[in-house]
Amino acid sequence: MKISVIGVGYLGAVHAASMADLGHDVVGLDVDEQRIERLNQGEAPFHEPGFEEILRRGLQAQTLRFTSDYRDVADADVHFLGLGTPQRADGLGADLTYVRAAVDALIEVLSARAGAPTLVVGKSTVPVGTARLLAADLEQLDGVHLMWNPEFLREGFAVQDTLEPDRIVYGVSDPHDEQDPSAGILDEVYAPILERGTPRLVMGLEAAELVKVSANAFLATKISFINAIAELCETAGADVTDVARAIGMDDRIGKKFLRAGVGFGGGCLPKDIRAFIASAEEMGTGHSLAFLREVDAINQRRRDRVVELAQDMLGDLAGRRITVLGASFKPDSDDVRDSPALEIASRLMAAGADVRVTDPQALANAQRRIPGLVTVDDLEDALTGAELVLLLTEWREYRDLDPEHVRSLVAQPRIIDGRGVLDPADWRAAGWEVAALGRP
Repeated sequence: MKISVIGVGYLGAVHAASMADLGHDVVGLDVDEQRIERLNQGEAPFHEPGFEEILRRGLQAQTLRFTSDYRDVADADVHFLGLGTPQRADGLGADLTYVRAAVDALIEVLSARAGAPTLVVGKSTVPVGTARLLAADLEQLDGVHLMWNPEFLREGFAVQDTLEPDRIVYGVSDPHDEQDPSAGILDEVYAPILERGTPRLVMGLEAAELVKVSANAFLATKISFINAIAELCETAGADVTDVARAIGMDDRIGKKFLRAGVGFGGGCLPKDIRAFIASAEEMGTGHSLAFLREVDAINQRRRDRVVELAQDMLGDLAGRRITVLGASFKPDSDDVRDSPALEIASRLMAAGADVRVTDPQALANAQRRIPGLVTVDDLEDALTGAELVLLLTEWREYRDLDPEHVRSLVAQPRIIDGRGVLDPADWRAAGWEVAALGRP
């Protein structure tokens, strides 16, 4: 099929390359000319395992290309919307500027081919009710239908999650209308995936919008729940890992997302739960999601706690050499949006500490985010002379550090494990002073 993907940031670029990998003829569109040029040259504008491989494969097969001209996508059978919906500058709600601009531009080019069956498919995370409003504009054109098909990508696993999803959700205007051709068209797009038995769920537009934000809100709540328990453990002298292990054995709860630490970040969970709160308040049901404000607050408090621990271990932070392991919000990513590691590094800098940050992939983005940030590419150089080490992003090379060797590099063997991934007994046996969130 001829497919366009409008908006080729993280979501859209991965989706475009993945659809080409399934055998479709795909054009990715974005207003960022520099990004378009890099993608057409086979250069990934972000770090994502496996992405550059399928990008280059699609370009070489001539089933994938990128453009900034809407006229180049006018003849596509299916248009996916993969635009960002960042938090608004004036509140908690989602900024739909990019989505609305893309739909307006798409309507203009589709007007010239009115009557040709065309499917527009939203993938962006939007407040409930957005799809219905967009459908009212798009479906004034003869032959144009709108569906909502939320993404469930994990950074670091985005290609896998696109090509091997655990479910596919179809949001349609009327799930009881058997004459609506939309689901059948999208079935053709996802045929290789559906043939493997991937569950396909058809529901109303509003339910499809709520599936995505509900999933993110639940994950954020689970993370903040164990971090709230970590706060209690620190006061009571208990070990949060013991609590998490025990409750995770209950199959109603499960062990995933029960590792206490500095909490969640990135471009999705923080802004999505805030937009969810704002959306509920706009509908007059803000009380239903009031608990998410505390979920957000707990997440922020864990960052405060790391700074407090650093002060407990060093006293006055002014002039003290601190090495921060990690800049990205999670491993296998170069995304530093709302990164706990970077926020903590920034607060330590503000307190006068001599902070050095290292990361396998995210240093360029970190420097753009925090001008003046001192970054060090080489891990051993970054550790040399440190009076305190903070492990804040759980890259494998940090989890696998040899405490004996690292002790030979640092000035003082002190470490804060902000992700709960080190064995404190091993590090203490090697002469380290160890602090970890939620552990005595």
